[in-house]
Amino acid sequence: MAKKKKGGRPSKYETHVEPRLMEIEGWARDGLIDEQIAKNLGVAYSTFKEYKKKFSDLTAALKKGKEVVDREVENALLKRALGYRYEEVTKERIIKKDVKGDPMTDLHGFPVYEMVTTKKVRKEVQPDTTAQIFWLKNRKPEQWRDKQDIDVRGDMEVNNPLKDLTTDELKKLIQDD
Repeated sequence: MAKKKKGGRPSKYETHVEPRLMEIEGWARDGLIDEQIAKNLGVAYSTFKEYKKKFSDLTAALKKGKEVVDREVENALLKRALGYRYEEVTKERIIKKDVKGDPMTDLHGFPVYEMVTTKKVRKEVQPDTTAQIFWLKNRKPEQWRDKQDIDVRGDMEVNNPLKDLTTDELKKLIQDD
């Protein structure tokens, strides 16, 4: 609950945000990002971020809404990674017939139609290796991440045949050329 200011007009939190916490939770559940929620509320995004820091009921509503969607996405990803079966039902619109087998009509003489199941097929979706890789990289990164072992050492080795010569010897070599 927002703290009431002493005198003066109520804050934008009290008028624009607090009364709409259930709606905010729903927007979060629908997948809206914080910028979109702030716009829907008619408050600046920077103000919305401050409200999140200041008011725990707003933070709780956002968290609760987002957790539902996150769980649904996790479940969908897992289902896709493992593969699944489903039943495909085909229906067709046909003219409804009475007990004698004659076409039925409505009060205006138009045929009455009904949807009838004509075929049921059990289908299987194969496991998706991309979903499996994504799942494993995120759930077990120490085992499945793309390894990048970079060995960085400070020493540099340069093959210099003149390194052991004295200054005088180097000068003599230069003069000989």
